[in-house]
Amino acid sequence: MKPKKHSLAGLSRLAIFLMTSATIGLQSLAQETSVWQFRQVAQDDMQEFIDRETKYWSKVAQAAIDKGNLTFWGLFVKQGGFDLPNTPNVVFINTFKDIDAANMAEIWDASAVFPDIPLENMVTSTISNTLHMIFVRPGNWVQKEGASPPDDFNFVRFIFHNTNSPAELIALENEHWAPFIKSAMESGHTSQLAWGNATILAPSGPNIPANTISYDIYPDFKSALTGGFSADADVEFPEEGLSKINELEINRRINNVYRRIMVINAEPPN
Repeated sequence: MKPKKHSLAGLSRLAIFLMTSATIGLQSLAQETSVWQFRQVAQDDMQEFIDRETKYWSKVAQAAIDKGNLTFWGLFVKQGGFDLPNTPNVVFINTFKDIDAANMAEIWDASAVFPDIPLENMVTSTISNTLHMIFVRPGNWVQKEGASPPDDFNFVRFIFHNTNSPAELIALENEHWAPFIKSAMESGHTSQLAWGNATILAPSGPNIPANTISYDIYPDFKSALTGGFSADADVEFPEEGLSKINELEINRRINNVYRRIMVINAEPPN
């Protein structure tokens, strides 16, 4: 989403949250709930962490998707940041079809998928620290016609908004930004390939500096850093709508760029 003036790249201890890719999983139905888990992984352990997650835990997630318990599993690594040793640099996104019906012990039972491999060879909790976990309701989603999520959705910019009226802010984004960015993507005015938004259901409170999220999806790192619009692009932004959105926000936005490592989706219903 177009950055609020003088509020680019807010960084804070919420330098903390999110993304997706390969149909970025946030096209989920409104009744679905996503769990976003943020971890800190030492750089010396990062490759081992990624290897274990992609080799083992992605297969555990696939089994849960095959059983209808999960609809999305994704692993993303943050690019850059401040206070690197003390802030999250990895985020998982898991979307549950029905979080009340989900049996977590059964879903994450790696031994059921890999009965002959010792758990200590697969576990990643010993080489990472979980710092944050939030519960998210997926919202709107638009993407460029013909975009190939597995090939093209490689980086995401997560933007966190804080407002006293989260439902109104989401509605304004859907009314003004969604049609604009869809048109800009289709006309080639931006290299951005998809956009979505979501509401943070919990936690909430005075020390939680965001309650809605928007996310911009890009094919490459440069586009994610710059926003995807060329300097000479003849683009008319929906200024009136953006002004209404900005008026609802009560502090600076927070955003970070993440790289997609691996994503697994349930097949969409026919």
